[in-house]
Amino acid sequence: MRRPVTTVDAMVTYVLVPGAGGDSRYWHRVTPLLWERGHDVVPVDLPAADDTAGFPEYADAIVAAVGNRTHIVLVAQSLGGFSAPLVCDRLPVGLLVLLNAMVPAPHENAEDWWQNTGYSRDGDFDMMADFFHDVPPDVTAEIMAAGERPQSDHPFAQPWPLEMWPPVPTRFLQARDDRFFPLEFQRRVVAERLGIDIDEMPGGHLVALSRPEELVERLETYRASIFSDV
Repeated sequence: MRRPVTTVDAMVTYVLVPGAGGDSRYWHRVTPLLWERGHDVVPVDLPAADDTAGFPEYADAIVAAVGNRTHIVLVAQSLGGFSAPLVCDRLPVGLLVLLNAMVPAPHENAEDWWQNTGYSRDGDFDMMADFFHDVPPDVTAEIMAAGERPQSDHPFAQPWPLEMWPPVPTRFLQARDDRFFPLEFQRRVVAERLGIDIDEMPGGHLVALSRPEELVERLETYRASIFSDV
């Protein structure tokens, strides 16, 4: 793996926020690809197992991990859609990218999000079938061997604290083969809540594990549209 660039040399800083479980290892295939392109990368660990930590505390963890870095592209996977927007007034975020993400409404808690958005599914959740169906077997085996990090229920009962979506350029990238958050469901929710169209790419819910190269290409296209001078 290539050594990371220093923040002085970096073009931009990619801040990578994981979903449920708060595990930065989710981004381990994406991080070196972004380093190779000359960027600083901050994969964030969230205090997901802490039964006293809610989304504001997750935001604190993101801010602490970033420190004084600038030129930030903030990428949020799945449940990360609840915590990443909370830092946009605390960090110099130039672009927020939501990846297969949940989009909260003002003062909505994550527990009610499912009913409020009209989410439904056939059958019980199956991690391997719903999340890992397109992840290479060796990558899946590595993740399984490391063990799943627990996700506390505590944040789900707390109202999302923002009055409105932060005034930061926002892009939404959805994998069209996501079995957990189907494409047409996400298209409707994002249009209703953010008033923007979604972009599509191949892959399932865990595209950072299954298609890291293509994901990085998409992120770099977004980055270039905002940070045209770096």
